Amino acid sequence: MLCRKNSSVVDRGNVPVYLNVYDLTPINGYAYWFGLGVYHSGVEVHGIEYAFGAHEYPSTGIFEGEPKQCEGFTFRKSILIGKTDLGPLEVRATMDQLADKYKGSSYNLITNNCNHFCDDTCMKLTGNPIPSWVNRLARIGKLFGNTP
Repeated sequence: MLCRKNSSVVDRGNVPVYLNVYDLTPINGYAYWFGLGVYHSGVEVHGIEYAFGAHEYPSTGIFEGEPKQCEGFTFRKSILIGKTDLGPLEVRATMDQLADKYKGSSYNLITNNCNHFCDDTCMKLTGNPIPSWVNRLARIGKLFGNTP
């Protein structure tokens, strides 16, 4: 587990909120050191990891699972984003609020991916964003693409 080096981190409670980061490709082993890489991420709170993925249906793409065990990805690191005062039921209510924006059919690698979901979730739970390097490749892609 790593702690944020950002001195402006806000603590809103006593329940830790972690960003769990996974490698999508073995090339990340090298690209990471250059500030690049392709990552999947999930938000861990109250012993549950919440993440977002694509599917073809207009229902939520938010799913939950065992922390640091997201199938199909290689766990890289866990980063303490901050703390929340929300209980488990309030966290689930937050996921319900995010469900409209994060439908499986709305997933887009550049503009609406798992890292965007994690950033929105961490902001709602802690007031703190995820580290910028986690979604850097999507931001670079948006600069060169024709996406909205």
